[in-house]
Amino acid sequence: MDYQLRCRLLAPLSLKETFQAFEDPRNLGKITPPGLSFQVTTNDRIEMRRGAEIEYTIRWLGLPMRWKTLIAEYDPPRSFVDEQARGPYSLWRHRHTFEETPEGTIVSDCVDYRLPFGPLGAIAHALFVGRQLRAIFSYRQRAMSGLLGVPCRTLEEPSIAAK
Repeated sequence: MDYQLRCRLLAPLSLKETFQAFEDPRNLGKITPPGLSFQVTTNDRIEMRRGAEIEYTIRWLGLPMRWKTLIAEYDPPRSFVDEQARGPYSLWRHRHTFEETPEGTIVSDCVDYRLPFGPLGAIAHALFVGRQLRAIFSYRQRAMSGLLGVPCRTLEEPSIAAK
């Protein structure tokens, strides 16, 4: 079964300033819950562009896991899409969009994902994966103020719907 996670927040910064914070993949660790032990393992300087590959490790349910993403689309400063090339999901496609408004920049996340193992994956999603993903993205929304250095406002709490 496919799912979609969505959330939005308002950063009282320009489009350019907001996008720049997301353009550095190493900032992801600053907005990821510490319990996931997120670490970028790509040794080289990462140039954000279409086709860029980023490798990192996380601890998921206590187990160390390698994850690799590919920047599938890159349209600065309006959007970019990262897709899982290797990791725990059968599908992970995360679209980041940035929209300038008179109040600042709206940052939107839309993640289409699918768990492996068919019906067992659906059970895992119902029991803990969906709740964990909502918690990760809620943490991320709270942590954005620290990353950007300004108070951000949640416009849409993380929610998940089956597709």
